[in-house]
Amino acid sequence: MISRMISSVFLAIAFGLMSCSKDNETAYEADNQQVTLSLTEKSIDYGSTSFTVDVTADREFAAYSTVDWLDVTPKGSVNKNETLTITAQENPSYDARSGAVTVACGGTRRSITVSQAGKPQPSTDITAPEGYSLVWNDEFDGSELSSDWTFEVAGPGFVNNELQSYVKGNDVAEVSNGTLKINLYKDGSTIKSARIYAKRYQGWQYGYFEASIRLPEGKGTWPAFWMMPVAGGQWPGCGEIDIMESVGYDPNVVVSTIHCNKYNNGGTAIESARRTISNAYTEFHKYALEWTAEKMDFYVDDKKLLSYKNDGTGTDAWPFNAPFYVILNLAWGGAWGGLQGVDESCLPAAMEVDYVRVFQK
Repeated sequence: MISRMISSVFLAIAFGLMSCSKDNETAYEADNQQVTLSLTEKSIDYGSTSFTVDVTADREFAAYSTVDWLDVTPKGSVNKNETLTITAQENPSYDARSGAVTVACGGTRRSITVSQAGKPQPSTDITAPEGYSLVWNDEFDGSELSSDWTFEVAGPGFVNNELQSYVKGNDVAEVSNGTLKINLYKDGSTIKSARIYAKRYQGWQYGYFEASIRLPEGKGTWPAFWMMPVAGGQWPGCGEIDIMESVGYDPNVVVSTIHCNKYNNGGTAIESARRTISNAYTEFHKYALEWTAEKMDFYVDDKKLLSYKNDGTGTDAWPFNAPFYVILNLAWGGAWGGLQGVDESCLPAAMEVDYVRVFQK
């Protein structure tokens, strides 16, 4: 009997302590903790930038961003005084945007609102095709590629039995004097070049795509301005849009081609067309694609080269109803570029790009 009474007393005390502990914890979390921030609003330019915020708090706190383009470090602290570093990514859009970093201390929340300007509108001398507006462009006016571009990194034989290694860096994708130069050169026993993707995980569905390019010269070079689907898929069924390709053994000739299940390297006038440009190596020329739900028209210097129509039979002939992204690359050798061998005496070589522009309705 005494033993049962003692046990009952201990149980009652334990239950009371548990209840008290839970009540205190709830009250502690519900209390408004004192949190002071050195600033609560910040306006920044469109470029990537960092700034600091001093935090004073009664107790430990956590810090987190409400948007993916803002980062904060550290993400928490047990110190009553701490300095946060907030980093914003470059804004790729012409539109301004806003986000916040929140400091959470007990039941208290304090925020730093960050307002970021959109990137500057392009100069007014860019003329959009009739019915279109400029939605994205790169004039290569800086000193390196913007964050809109992604490098491919791959060794020889990555695709098409090509001989080069695609690497990342300013040596192979050189932005200077208002142009991009994709440099192809020999480094020891390795041929290096670049293959870069614009808006790789976003792309565009339909629009007018234009680039101004000066081609490299020499047997073995294989420059291209082309597009592939964001979602990927089995080639050629997924589709491929070659706005401009050229191979060095066929001087000054440019080719526009589409690839799909129905038409793939068949050499027909339906799927491919070529044109000779007498000064493709010494002058810049415009290569463009107008892509709608009904057809794709390819242009060289504003003159139509190829028109491929949606025949309405389905995806075997028209897988071009999804977002595609832009690719610039300079290959060496390979199934087409090396069809008549390569001549290393032409190295180094460069594909020079004055601009890439995307217009949509």
